[in-house]
Parts: sequence; structure tokens; C-alpha cells
Amino acid sequence: MKKRVATKARKPPASVRSPATGARLKIIVGEGDIRKRVRELARQINKDYAGKTLHAVGILENCFVFMADLVRALTIPVVCSFVRSVMHDSDSGLVAMREITYIPHIDAAGKDLLLIEGVLQSGITLDHLCQTLMMQQPASLRTATLLNKVDERRVDVPVDYSGFQLSGRFLVGYGLGYQQQYRNLPYLARIV
Repeated sequence: MKKRVATKARKPPASVRSPATGARLKIIVGEGDIRKRVRELARQINKDYAGKTLHAVGILENCFVFMADLVRALTIPVVCSFVRSVMHDSDSGLVAMREITYIPHIDAAGKDLLLIEGVLQSGITLDHLCQTLMMQQPASLRTATLLNKVDERRVDVPVDYSGFQLSGRFLVGYGLGYQQQYRNLPYLARIV
């Protein structure tokens, strides 16, 4: 019988080259740290929603890897769906207007909802979505984000579950992309 030996987690290298683009990337949050934090969030969500069915709503596109790992770590019943915000800008004389809609329609009435976001920056879109869904009278509505950029917040939107609080950095990896690339990286990195 083989003996299992615990191995010490290896610290990720300070910088790497992207296999797809060759760009130099500085790793900000390593794969092991992300995995650990997602498990911690899942434990708290399991506790908070014990005895309930959670309706996890991912806000595309940045959330998909985070949401996949998070819901796989949950032990409570989960129903998954996704929503995409669509913005229409119009100019009505002197005032520029922005209309935000969400597709597909989410039926929130009487459900325990968890909105899952990849990066929370200004808070405008998430706040608007929360207000839109609250009009349907869900049983509860909470939010989760992988990255919480508090210093960029323009609207005070509550965050119930926050993975990492980082400021002033544009990051890629773990579902976050730049020109539709880098989403497949298992860590969060800055392009240098």
C-alpha cells in the first residue's frame, strides 16, 4: 500500500508567457489560492442556503469559470442559469441615454437568487439588475463576485460573497478575458 504524503503548495512563478499569444503575464492570484477561496465561499453559501434550492444566475461573460467551480463545490440543490446585459446608447437632444436590458428573462418570483459576477467594478450594471429582479419579489437576492474592485465603485451595491478585493489592475485569466483571449488561464494575471 502506498503512503500518501502531503506536498507543500508551490508558489506560482512571478511571471510567465501566455502560450497562446506570447505576451508576458504577471501572476497576481495563483491557481491554488483561487481554488481555496472558492471552496471557502461555497462552504458559506451552503450554510446560508441550507434547506433551500439556490438559483445561481451567472452574469456573462466573465463569470463562467468562477461560477462553474463555485456551483460544483456546493452541496445544496442548485439551479443554474445565465444572463447577459445588453446596452443601447441613444442621444435625445442634449442628454445621452443608456438603456440596459437583460437576456434571457429571469423568472425571480419567490426564488432564492444568487447573482454571480466575474468582476464588480462600477456596480452600475449589477445594481440595475438587482433592482430589476427585486421588482419580481424573489424570496432572497444575494450577490457573489470573484473580483471586487471597491476603489472603482460608482454605485453602492452590496456584495455578499467576495473572492478577492483588488484595486486598479486589469486582470485576465480564470474566465476574465482581453479581446476574447486569456479566459482559459487557471490563475489571475496582469499583462505586462
